[in-house]
Amino acid sequence: MAISAKQVKELREISGAGMMDCKKALTETDGDMDKAVEWLRENGLAKAAKKADRIAAEGMVSINIDASGKKASIVEVNSETDFVAKNEKFQTYVKDVACQVMNSSATDIDTFMAEKWQDSDVTVDDNNKAMIAVIGENLKIRRFERVETTGLIGSYIHNGGKIGVIVEVDTDSDADAVKQAIEMIAMQVCSMNPKYLSDADVDQDWLNSEKEVLRAQINNDPKEASKPDKVKEGMIAGRIKKQLKEVCLLDQAYVFAEDGKQSVKQYCDSVAKDNGCKFEIKSYIRFETGEGIEKKSEDFAAEVAAQMQ
Repeated sequence: MAISAKQVKELREISGAGMMDCKKALTETDGDMDKAVEWLRENGLAKAAKKADRIAAEGMVSINIDASGKKASIVEVNSETDFVAKNEKFQTYVKDVACQVMNSSATDIDTFMAEKWQDSDVTVDDNNKAMIAVIGENLKIRRFERVETTGLIGSYIHNGGKIGVIVEVDTDSDADAVKQAIEMIAMQVCSMNPKYLSDADVDQDWLNSEKEVLRAQINNDPKEASKPDKVKEGMIAGRIKKQLKEVCLLDQAYVFAEDGKQSVKQYCDSVAKDNGCKFEIKSYIRFETGEGIEKKSEDFAAEVAAQMQ
């Protein structure tokens, strides 16, 4: 039987599935709307399994902070394309995942995926597969973190969720100026991407590796190779000190300072003084969508053509 555009539109609104999938479902079920919905569910979940091997390196980061500002969650959910990442349904789903994380006791992805989704009888994993069927791309809940504090938590989301940052501060004030200062620090973390909070947190393996790199650079430079070892070690120490100011948050130049000379630590001290309170950064978390994932170059036109066939 002939399937009308009106039927396809109605099924799309009911199921959220793609146009071609809806047309095929109606054709396979002779236009029966209920059977077509069931067909989409069955075949959609089967497709979700096939899509699981496809690289999901786009997506978004979402943050949830409770009303007290003392508990927060951050999550990264990946999609295959930036187009889907901008889809309202996908964005709502990621926010729901952040809420799930906030109320979860899971400490790893496997445990999280196995727990019940909200108040339903299905698991987080089952719900994610259902979303794959609806949206039509592989979706992956990649990572999450939760933070609880006796101080305050602030956050910053950049470019619609491309980067998300939460910052925990030990403070005894909840003044608006203090909350704004935490947000400014979150923006600092977003833009400068520090590796460590302070030089006390620097990984010794990283430090040793950097020293070896600098030592090799000096020994390979004809102008510096002949210098005494004591001088070389002093040069290495000086360059390491300079690098630490770039990779340690508290030592970084505060990007919003008017004179460009204030460090983040000095900025924190000024916030404490101006507001008559404690103000000490305890931790931060920075998620950047797709970081560390190898992305494939796709021929979008070829993919669309293949789907039409």
